[in-house]
Amino acid sequence: MELSAIGLMDDADIDLIEAGIALSLADRPHADAGKLRRLMSDWAISLQRDLAPATGKGRALRMAGMIAGDSGLTGDTDDYDNPLNADLVAVAARGRGLPIALSILYVALARRVGWRVDALAVPGHVLVEVHGGGDSTLIDPFDHGTTVSPARAADIARHGGGVPIGGRFPVMSNRQMLVRLISNQASRARLNGDTLRALALYERLTLIAPGVSALWWERAGLEQRIGRLAAARASLTAMLETTHDPALVHRIRTTLAALARSSI
Repeated sequence: MELSAIGLMDDADIDLIEAGIALSLADRPHADAGKLRRLMSDWAISLQRDLAPATGKGRALRMAGMIAGDSGLTGDTDDYDNPLNADLVAVAARGRGLPIALSILYVALARRVGWRVDALAVPGHVLVEVHGGGDSTLIDPFDHGTTVSPARAADIARHGGGVPIGGRFPVMSNRQMLVRLISNQASRARLNGDTLRALALYERLTLIAPGVSALWWERAGLEQRIGRLAAARASLTAMLETTHDPALVHRIRTTLAALARSSI
């Protein structure tokens, strides 16, 4: 799968695993995605073969037992900032990952067997909500898929610097999950002063989510920082096509004018 193809897809048509593999191969072209594909296939076959639980709690426990229990995939608490924790192929090989990477595995697996599972954007974290039988259960893929009470989820959110909106956390779309997966790496690259790495990641972000204006803004800023003014102008021009906010349009045009003056 080409990254540019993801950007053209309707959100519902994005295969999270294949998209994640494409992102892994962008950094590690010779990475072997076989284990990840086999795990997903084996998990799905087991869920379809067994007498699958009908309740949200039963489904949550069953998936956590397979992914975290049998296969040992959970959060990397020892080396959290390791870039491989946001690489789905590496996560499958190493058995460790970031909250968003692990959440993608749970969501993708559930969808393969027709279950409804949502990844929730918790401030500073990601939780997964498993539905079934008229109820739902929250789990934390980063913590061995353990069940999380609403009160505990609120505590996690407060620790991350936020609170639920109206008592609920936003459900992430497929594209938003992929954006969050890459954004984790991009943020760390920027904090480490690795502008070229951050820019490479924002180039990927704008490929898979070309309609998100903020990504073009960040990309243009990085391009401007390293003197790629023509590229920065192109990114800002692309951004103009993604927004109808008059204030933002004015800001973009002002920045474009400043770039034009600086290149004279």
